[in-house]
Amino acid sequence: MRGAIHHTMGIVFAAGLVAGTIDIGAASLINRLSPVVILQAVASSLLGRGAFSGGAATASVGLLVQWGISILIAAIYLMVTATWPGTRRRWRLTGLLAGVAIFLIMNYLVVPLSAAPFRPHFGLHPLLTAFTPYKFVANLIAMILFGLIVAFSARNVR
Repeated sequence: MRGAIHHTMGIVFAAGLVAGTIDIGAASLINRLSPVVILQAVASSLLGRGAFSGGAATASVGLLVQWGISILIAAIYLMVTATWPGTRRRWRLTGLLAGVAIFLIMNYLVVPLSAAPFRPHFGLHPLLTAFTPYKFVANLIAMILFGLIVAFSARNVR
């Protein structure tokens, strides 16, 4: 039993670290910004606008926050799929659904409640001025990739 718990925890950590790291790369490509700026943006969720002037220190905070959230998401995925036998074997479907759920929760709950200076303000004017189909689709695809990585990693966990 103890070995199974360690194995599962290892999968949670590995899936979270891999998916979170790839997500930073995807965000860099989507936004055409360096990974350091992306990591500072992640850090700004806690530190606010000052994260962008903190150099490597705030980028490191952003990396730790990114990995922490990613590991938490992987753990939640394992807990949710544990309640329905066989869902992990259907990792493509559950990964896709997890990715959509992650996209919705991060964009419409977590980021708006954070200290990030770029957090969305919902309303018609912000929607018309800030929304671009490219970024919406690109970010949704990135979160689906995230969900697929986590689901693939957990596919054989019993």
